[in-house]
Amino acid sequence: MTDWRRSLGGGLRILDRALGGQRRPTRIQKWVARHPIGTGLLVAVPFALFFLMLSREEEPDDPMFAVLFGLALGFVFALIAVSERLRQRRLKRLGTWDGS
Repeated sequence: MTDWRRSLGGGLRILDRALGGQRRPTRIQKWVARHPIGTGLLVAVPFALFFLMLSREEEPDDPMFAVLFGLALGFVFALIAVSERLRQRRLKRLGTWDGS
């Protein structure tokens, strides 16, 4: 089981390097990493409103589903923000970036 986890982690690091994971973060990436909940809410609210606009008036459950889908998208973006925070911690630990 340990070898499987180690090989998966190594594969993810190789993919991260190929996609530019060793570069310094931009100003937006720094903000997102500092505020993962805010990022999730900034995504969730517009998407929930968009889904509410698309919901049918004759179905009483549609607004609830619209809000839930908006929150689900916000949660996904919050998880991406947390992964960006972990990437920036790794860059500091490796000495690639000074944290400024």
